[in-house]
Amino acid sequence: MLDLKINQHLIECGTDEAGRGCLAGPVTAAAVILPDDFKHPWLTDSKQLTEKKRVELKSIIEREAITYSVTHVMMEEIDKINILNASILGMHRSIDKLKPMPQFIAVDGNRFKPYQTIPFKAVIKGDSKYLHIAAASILAKTYRDEYMRQLHEEFPAYGWAKNKGYPTKLHRDAIRKQGPTKYHRRSFRLLPEQYTFDL
Repeated sequence: MLDLKINQHLIECGTDEAGRGCLAGPVTAAAVILPDDFKHPWLTDSKQLTEKKRVELKSIIEREAITYSVTHVMMEEIDKINILNASILGMHRSIDKLKPMPQFIAVDGNRFKPYQTIPFKAVIKGDSKYLHIAAASILAKTYRDEYMRQLHEEFPAYGWAKNKGYPTKLHRDAIRKQGPTKYHRRSFRLLPEQYTFDL
């Protein structure tokens, strides 16, 4: 069972993102404050769960969380400020919308920028150690997956309903044949061979 949070006596949010390694679509961040009596046997790193379990947990988290927020940072912004900064910006924007505001921020990973004057801790593999970070990882992943399924309707050749914008063979073959879409991240190397596109 994962620990609830780092500081037992503070209002503490967990935050995480999904989609950093994708070639297309937004990077999506979430922030969650869970009640002190929250428990769930399935809740762990979203990457270790089936899609069905993630969707079930999404409903439970949304129902039981004290507060939560999810933010998409779109491709144009990723291309302007780079993926790391876009991921952190998404986390900051998600924290902006929490009510009440946290007194401490627990972040998945090893990089973060201070948010206002609230103390924080970056935790490597935090989504497999703390429930609130795991909850944020599930919300970020499920909201982003749903968004990519919607984009798939517009551009079905790229297989986004299944690959969610990650660099699978099908996705890269479609880029070779049809070129990038308006949803591709132009600052990313879309193909391993250094193709240049007339953008």
